[in-house]
Amino acid sequence: MRGKVLLVAMGIAVAGAAAFMPVANAQNSRPIPAETLRIDDQPGYVPTPEEERLPAVYRPQLVFFRTTEPSGTIIVHTSERFLYVVQENNRALRYGIGVGREGFQWQGLVKITRKAEWPDWTPPAEMIARQPYLPRFMAGGPGNPMGARALYLGKTVYRIHGTNQPQTIGHAVSSGCFRLVNADVIDLYNRIPVGTRVVVKQAPEL
Repeated sequence: MRGKVLLVAMGIAVAGAAAFMPVANAQNSRPIPAETLRIDDQPGYVPTPEEERLPAVYRPQLVFFRTTEPSGTIIVHTSERFLYVVQENNRALRYGIGVGREGFQWQGLVKITRKAEWPDWTPPAEMIARQPYLPRFMAGGPGNPMGARALYLGKTVYRIHGTNQPQTIGHAVSSGCFRLVNADVIDLYNRIPVGTRVVVKQAPEL
């Protein structure tokens, strides 16, 4: 991967449902049926408002957060399934997220290089190779797996984006992108300018 992004060498996940099980997480209170985990995305599915209502722990909230990063920085803690927007006075706005499954998690330092509303979805060749039944292109809209907004991460193929699968928030099932429910990604999109520093970590600092 270009730039400073470092892919974690965990091997490519083995095909089959077992290879797509989420990473163990003490805060993971919503187990996903195995049949749901067999695919990354469900093109065309539009979740109900009830499905998009997250457990309290994954809803946006202001939390105590100590870091040396400046205010406005995005910090992603993959193992926690949280994205933080650093605020002043040791505080951060925290969002629940879905992260890459085993073999697709990464860490590094990038910047937001582009933003898009209701982005189109063009699955990369690597994803098509793994899931040949996926569409080669899908216009933006409520049923699009990219969701309502997307923030593009450096020169990588990864994004912070919405989702039409709210049940995956708090789990590790993606191909390396970070997903939020649509209401949360819209809120994040409105707060974050292009050029924002993004720090992706496997685990929080002790």
